[in-house]
Amino acid sequence: MSRPQPEQLSSIDPLGETLHLLRLTGTLYCRSELSAPWGIELPPFEGCMMFHIVTAGSCILEVAGREPCELRQGSLALLPHGIGHTIRSSRSADAAPLFDIPVEQISERYEIMRHGGGGEPTHLTCGVVRFDHVAADHLISLLPNVIQVDAWTEDDGSWLQSTLRFISREASELRPGGETVITRLADILVIQIIRSWIDSEEHAEGGWLAALSDKQVGRALTLMHRDPAQQWTVASLAESVSMSRSAFAARFTELVGESAMRYLTHWRMRLARTQLRENNESLSVLAERVGYTSEAAFCRAYKRIFNEPPGKVRRESVRSPD
Repeated sequence: MSRPQPEQLSSIDPLGETLHLLRLTGTLYCRSELSAPWGIELPPFEGCMMFHIVTAGSCILEVAGREPCELRQGSLALLPHGIGHTIRSSRSADAAPLFDIPVEQISERYEIMRHGGGGEPTHLTCGVVRFDHVAADHLISLLPNVIQVDAWTEDDGSWLQSTLRFISREASELRPGGETVITRLADILVIQIIRSWIDSEEHAEGGWLAALSDKQVGRALTLMHRDPAQQWTVASLAESVSMSRSAFAARFTELVGESAMRYLTHWRMRLARTQLRENNESLSVLAERVGYTSEAAFCRAYKRIFNEPPGKVRRESVRSPD
């Protein structure tokens, strides 16, 4: 089995690589042209993230269990868990259910909403997005219900406004490849918000983000993420990051909250679940890709984690209208 060379290990940025893995699928953007008084009640979107960027005016954001907050021009609010919430021009303004408000459909992924009583204007750019990589499962679970960014620097603000204008133009003109451009820009936009939160928050000493930031455990995580088909063992991972087997095993479990081999199994199975939904490769090929020498061993591991055979996911994907 080949081992990473010292120069390869020195170039590893575990958190950066993990953020790089994140890709968005199923994006919907809405340019909201609102006039006071107005209010919008948004339902939960399971498995999605939502964001609102105030490009003109201001609004009130209300989330259960959290004090209402004002979003001014240039503010951005990300709701990583897709929980239901309300935005309104003032605390006294009535709110209409989202799907009761008519919209102008520009494309499959872009729409314009015009709503309100004709008073003071507020313009928002809103999005509903979904991550499609297993790394997102870990990262999103660590994020709070709301991430609010109010104080962009001049350079950040300029970059943000330029990006939003670019997204709007691509969506409205529907040029070839426009949706691909929009999705990539959404990757950058949402990940930049998450990076801002990571940089500004003091995280607990334990947990996945702390483990990624650890010099040796973070490198071990990256090696597993890069090459899940490798026949990793606790000993080989420890050797790769220049630790003793016992010290590595103890530190990994302390930071991550589970053993290295259990983490590797869960990572492999979530990758396999994504692949089952996306392509028609044989189970034997998929098993080899995630580190199993036999289809039977892969199926046993998969059923142990998800309590169902891998074929069930594939059958459900075939029946899905998507």
